[in-house]
Amino acid sequence: MTQQLPNDPQLETFTRTQILMGMGVTAIVLFGIAKLWLYFGNVTRLGWGWDGVAIASGVGLGLAISATSSLVYRLWPGYRRCADFYLQIVLEPLVWPDLVWLGLLPGLSEELLFRGVMLPAIGLNAVGLILSSLCFGVLHLSGLQQWPYMVWATVVGIILGGSALITGNLFVPITAHIVTNLISSVLWKLGKTGNEGRSLD
Repeated sequence: MTQQLPNDPQLETFTRTQILMGMGVTAIVLFGIAKLWLYFGNVTRLGWGWDGVAIASGVGLGLAISATSSLVYRLWPGYRRCADFYLQIVLEPLVWPDLVWLGLLPGLSEELLFRGVMLPAIGLNAVGLILSSLCFGVLHLSGLQQWPYMVWATVVGIILGGSALITGNLFVPITAHIVTNLISSVLWKLGKTGNEGRSLD
């Protein structure tokens, strides 16, 4: 089976409503799993608090992840194909205001589950960091051909989890995750608009 490219006419498309509903349902499910794990698993959630240092740390980390992701995108063709494939499906139907939800919903729900609950449940150590990051990576695996995207998501999970371990503040990876999602989606939309503009010339 060959990798479908973003401009493949056979590429399955979704409507804006389907994408937004999917994001909302996924966030609710992840929140639910985190809450049930906290209730039944005798786990203490990683603490969070927002202040200037946490916000600045999260924004700086998000910018660093975005810059590194851009470099990986340029240097690794496999990841580039997977990222284009994924972003085409998710972002194409969305309008600009929807990008706020694309930043907030995964940023909050995924960080609460993977860094806020799963990491302390497994252990606030290297084992907990690696296992929770692998689970985070698997969440982003939409098919076996998309494994490079999963690998990069796992690396990002390690970076976000490391920030949680170093700061002890869940708000730092939450902010970084939101910033990373917003930057990647805005850049993709801008690139798409630029390409459409050039094609009309």
